[in-house]
Amino acid sequence: MLVCCGGGLRVRSWLTFATGLFECLCFAGAVFGWASLVFVLKGDGYFSQLCVNTTSSNGTYTMDCSEQDEKLSLIFTIASFMNNFLTLPNGFLFDRFGTMVTRLLGISIYTTGTMLIAFSNAAVSIVLFPALSCIAVGGILFLVTNMQVGNLFGSRRSTIITLYNGAFDSSSAIFLIIKLLHESGVSLQASFLFLSSCSVIHVLRTFLLMPRKHIPYPLPEDYTYGISCGQKRSYSIEDKSANGGNIQSPVVTEETTLKEGSPSSQSKPVCVPDKSFRSCALSWFFLWHLLWLSVMQLRHYLFIGTLNPMLNRLTAGEPALVSTYTNAFAITQLCGVLCAPWNGLLMDRHKGRARKPGESEREADLRAAILSLALTALQCLLFSVCAATPLLPLQYLTFILQVLNRSFLYGGNAAFISVAFPAAHFGKLYGLVMALSAVVSLLQYPCFALIKGPLGGDPLYVNIALTLLTLLAFIHPAYVYLHCRRQATQRGKTTD
Repeated sequence: MLVCCGGGLRVRSWLTFATGLFECLCFAGAVFGWASLVFVLKGDGYFSQLCVNTTSSNGTYTMDCSEQDEKLSLIFTIASFMNNFLTLPNGFLFDRFGTMVTRLLGISIYTTGTMLIAFSNAAVSIVLFPALSCIAVGGILFLVTNMQVGNLFGSRRSTIITLYNGAFDSSSAIFLIIKLLHESGVSLQASFLFLSSCSVIHVLRTFLLMPRKHIPYPLPEDYTYGISCGQKRSYSIEDKSANGGNIQSPVVTEETTLKEGSPSSQSKPVCVPDKSFRSCALSWFFLWHLLWLSVMQLRHYLFIGTLNPMLNRLTAGEPALVSTYTNAFAITQLCGVLCAPWNGLLMDRHKGRARKPGESEREADLRAAILSLALTALQCLLFSVCAATPLLPLQYLTFILQVLNRSFLYGGNAAFISVAFPAAHFGKLYGLVMALSAVVSLLQYPCFALIKGPLGGDPLYVNIALTLLTLLAFIHPAYVYLHCRRQATQRGKTTD
């Protein structure tokens, strides 16, 4: 895997891209296959002591496992919260210490989670709480460190970022594979021991095919990273405010950091003039983007966390039907990696075309993002309407819309932050928006408790409320559109 001369960087870039896609597809987002894993955990008796015998109105005895469902839902609520909330300190860690340190931490956390499940059983069901949270946090660190690979591919940067996010979504099918293996006689413990052993692959990739610090954007000439023969050639670039953002003469130092590769003053991000992290975080762009992400993410998390109880309700508790629909849901998740690049292509569709007079590349990127933001909000509205309809066959369409919207949502989130704000703040801003949206996602547990308690297991009213809430997501694309129109008006006046 030692590539040195001529087209070495190009070959290494494609190897980095391919192995990163494999990592995101097979490991990073496994936690979101929770519905499949719940089926296995129930079969193995996790939290089964919470099930009680009850007498129905006609005098027959039935098993009430609502407390077991609530406990398992709480595990996913905490894991999904940790997945997002800890992205904030992880983003600071990534910006400060670089790729190698962040990845080694992520690998350690992820392996801890898989090992905890590998050595668990029904008697120590409580271990699922830290285990699933570790898998969630380690997985998001894989994604954060891989998204910078898009910087190696210039005009297709957004497409690569959204593709990785789609692969992250599709990796939830890993728990479906574990479910199918479990039904074939392979124990839960053996499956998670195998996942733990795969950490060797992650470590090798960290040292051989990833930079020690960051991959800059735009990519400096003669930039190299990873294993190479001969001396590394990289760039020492002072802060843009001091030197106008021009690349200095090459020197023998660390690989270029993200802030070193920040674009020139011709394509200013939306959080100027002082370009500080604080100005970015307090900008209307960031605040409306946070609302856009939070309301749709809450809708998805509640759907995933309550899928098993919902299917039990719609199938009248028929285990075979629940298993069939659970498998169908997990299989559709595989399509995330196919859906996500379409969003990237939407955002990259203007690349290579002549820009409008006086329009910077960053402004053109923002204009191209409007359609993506609006389409994602529309998808979520349709998905929410289908999920709120208590018709079992319709859930196949709900599954398709859910994976399509989720792949657009997270890919579009990362891509928008990368084009709207300075590269030096990407890790911190991505972490901040994920952390704040995680706080909103905690509402899924009181929603679940409301469904199980006062609403008697009927989620209709909660689903209607969430559907109305998703309408707020349309504010963000409308604001970006108005901003771009104001910019175009100002350019027109300047030209005149």
